[in-house]
Amino acid sequence: MPLSVVAFLVLMAVFAWGAATPVNAGLAAIVAAYAIGVPLAGLSVEEVTARFPAGLFFTLLGTTLLFSILRAAGTIDLLAHWAGRLARGRPGRAPLLMFALAAALATAGAFTPAAVAVVAPVALALGARFGVGEIAMGLVVVQGANAGAFSPANPFGVIAGRMLDQAGAPGGGAFALYAGCFLFNAALAATVFAVAQRWAGGPAAGEAAPAPPAAPAEAHPPSGAPPVRLDAFRAMTLLAVVSLLVLTLGFGLDVGVAALFASLALVAARPAVQKPALAGVPWSAILLVTGVVTYVGVLERIGAVAEAQALVAAMGDGPAAALVVCYLVAFVSAFASTTGTLGAATPVVAAIATDPSVSPLGVVTAVGVAASVVDISPMSTSGALLLASALPKNEALFFRALLAYAAAMVAVAPLLAWLAFVRSGLF
Repeated sequence: MPLSVVAFLVLMAVFAWGAATPVNAGLAAIVAAYAIGVPLAGLSVEEVTARFPAGLFFTLLGTTLLFSILRAAGTIDLLAHWAGRLARGRPGRAPLLMFALAAALATAGAFTPAAVAVVAPVALALGARFGVGEIAMGLVVVQGANAGAFSPANPFGVIAGRMLDQAGAPGGGAFALYAGCFLFNAALAATVFAVAQRWAGGPAAGEAAPAPPAAPAEAHPPSGAPPVRLDAFRAMTLLAVVSLLVLTLGFGLDVGVAALFASLALVAARPAVQKPALAGVPWSAILLVTGVVTYVGVLERIGAVAEAQALVAAMGDGPAAALVVCYLVAFVSAFASTTGTLGAATPVVAAIATDPSVSPLGVVTAVGVAASVVDISPMSTSGALLLASALPKNEALFFRALLAYAAAMVAVAPLLAWLAFVRSGLF
């Protein structure tokens, strides 16, 4: 059996192992990189080690550390509290606010599961209080997180940016990618919310609901906890996030460098936040992404990626190849990590995106959307977090609803994304 075939089979086995067990697929991928690269491909240990994406590691570390500081400082709780206060004036606005909050957190650099973990409990509680169905509210939260997920400050956006760079996309593509994904997810959120609410018989987004029973003025902090208020340090963290977005989106500064500078400034201002912030960094997710990218680097070094690219090129139709890849990443991502799936698909996507019959920006955007919208699956982290936030009595119904929605997304979303971003010519 050719070495390239063996190498891709090993990658599939790594994903399957990581999806079926608690074993981190990134750790398995790093070990597999040495196991394939050294004895079978004849590479040196140093050559395999050189494939570790140091730049990507520091980007992920910087963005996730900054978000972890916000969480440790209570800034996330403050944002959730503000959203709850705003929703009280018009209950039908609750889904809009929860979508906006999840999107804002993801735009600021939070992994989508982290954004969902923060917003989902608040969103479902608000939904129950204002007559908005749990399923409808949960879908809105995940779509909101996906809407902001391709910001240049977010790990998804970082990986997609690498695809754009490898495909030779023109400057400014990162912001267009973010805007396209945001609009797609916003439209999808509005559609699925309307369908789910009609099925549940609740108010639509923006409509007034029957007035709920009066609640204490400070309902959103945990029982017995003091109200979450804006103080000088929380204001500093918000300024740091705004500065990060301005510098990365407006001036093209490397997001990892900017985030590390901002993190150090915040730690210097309040050293006590360092320990919980470092403990809150999603090290397992960082290991997953960098491990898979390391293995893909070995695949490139031994020529396996070039062979896969040749097979794609043999199709002779760039748009058709893009559609096939959209469906493949959607199916894999429904059962495995989206970040890992995007990382593994980067070389093949870049090869398709260089076809003169398609737009590099359109292909990358379509693939990014197809891989991320299936995160609602209860087998994925975001879907599991939603399931954990549901009321116990609704757990079985919630699970079936999420599974059905994920299946629908696998079937429909890749085609919609392909039509919107590849065939339309808008990108």
